[in-house]
Amino acid sequence: MTLGVGGTSQAEALASLSDMMTGAVPIAVDEYRARIARAQALMQAQDIAAMYLHAGTNLAYFTGLRWSSSERLVGAIVPARGALCYLAPSFEVGTLRELVLLDAPIHAWHEDESPYRLVLDSLARLGVAAPGARIALCESTPFFVVDGLRALGAGCELVNAVTVTAPCRMRKSASEFALIQRAHTMTLAVHRAAASILHEGITTTEVVAFIEAAHRRVGAAGSYFCIALFGAATAFPHGVKHPQVLAPGDMVLIDTGCLVERYMSDITRSYVFGTPSDRQRAVWNSEQAAQAAAFRAAQLGATCASVDAAARRSLEADGFGPGYALPGLPHRTGHGIGLDIHEWPYLVRGDHTVLDVGMCFSNEPMICVPGELGVRHEDHFHMTERGPVWFTQPSASIDDPFGLST
Repeated sequence: MTLGVGGTSQAEALASLSDMMTGAVPIAVDEYRARIARAQALMQAQDIAAMYLHAGTNLAYFTGLRWSSSERLVGAIVPARGALCYLAPSFEVGTLRELVLLDAPIHAWHEDESPYRLVLDSLARLGVAAPGARIALCESTPFFVVDGLRALGAGCELVNAVTVTAPCRMRKSASEFALIQRAHTMTLAVHRAAASILHEGITTTEVVAFIEAAHRRVGAAGSYFCIALFGAATAFPHGVKHPQVLAPGDMVLIDTGCLVERYMSDITRSYVFGTPSDRQRAVWNSEQAAQAAAFRAAQLGATCASVDAAARRSLEADGFGPGYALPGLPHRTGHGIGLDIHEWPYLVRGDHTVLDVGMCFSNEPMICVPGELGVRHEDHFHMTERGPVWFTQPSASIDDPFGLST
């Protein structure tokens, strides 16, 4: 397939897409309750008296309350035993009541009062504020909250809640799989549409704008993020500041995703506009082999580090690296995904987490050749009792990256 010959107009490409959100099922309230129960069991095993969840994805994961982090403290306290409570500015209580899925008391503070004192008072109400009590703060808690609590000298031991949050969030449920799958299916359709509109002279800025519109067309609120690169700029994993203009023979790299009920997609496709050179074909095939090697290594009982090592062995056999050296793979082979685009665990040297049922990963052992080109194939898989299963099938070949000829 030669991309860009007889290209599709943007209007035609958008018209070929349709709303794909029908039937997407939000996480049920009972699942949020089960998540709280799982967290409380871990807290009890670790002698943690209570856990503070700051506004953001941890709060959303455990309670379903979607609230963005800001300079004002909004969160929840989950005791090791008993019912949770919410914390919020007094003037936001009405809005919070509209949004909460798990009914619980809301403790409020006025603008001239200390929200950190409110945290300690709320812990006391829950009966978990004894001197020396271990209070876990979720890992995304801003420093100003930690600093404010320490300044009060309450006598509690503040610890990182990642030993509770990560074990819960890194193993996805069937309902989470379904939302992640839908998001990836939507983004893959957008990728195909974006490839169809490429023509000589189009800019990366135009491609990004089209992908935003295409994600809206398939039912998302737009792109959660989008990176579009042409030519030598494809060697920069997260892009460059200046737009590029497409020319025949350019490598194209597009990395984008969307949200479905706040669950992420994240897919990268690399291909050539026009006829690939022998060099482009060789690098593209090396990247494909490394992605396949990582997938084969991702078996139950294997470690995250061993999956990363498998990809690097494949690349080194083709003359890239060694290790993280360029030209080669300068970053980790993959990351977890869910409510955050990068979640635990990570397919990287030194992460000895054992792969288990329910874990989800990106598989993206990118090859960067500075000044020349970059190739990244990024698809995600999840671990089942039978081993790894793709959310989206990897690119077929550099000549047919979307498998349109099969």
